[in-house]
Amino acid sequence: MENEKVYKMKLSRIYPLLVQKAERKKRTKQEVDQIIFWLTGYDREGLERALENEVDYGTFFAEAPCMHPNRSLIKGSVCGVRVEEIPEPLMQNIRYLDKLVDELARGWTMERILRG
Repeated sequence: MENEKVYKMKLSRIYPLLVQKAERKKRTKQEVDQIIFWLTGYDREGLERALENEVDYGTFFAEAPCMHPNRSLIKGSVCGVRVEEIPEPLMQNIRYLDKLVDELARGWTMERILRG
């Protein structure tokens, strides 16, 4: 049930929160976008279309053009849960994005964040 609530949240509500988290730590919206593009295969036009069309978060990830094959290299915890141990692939992909934005906010270089 908890996962369903996350999946139904609108990307247009979550995206600004991701950007705010990065900007509070002196990072940029462009860097958040670069992370999203790397992870999901969306380009700027695809992201903007998803935002304009009020796509929900689950659909945004489920319909991602090409989830990056190196996303399995993302390790660590988000909200006390290790991302590499999340059994449901859709939720795992969502948490991968959370983890990458966390790393950005912690000051990691883009080269380190975008694993390969």
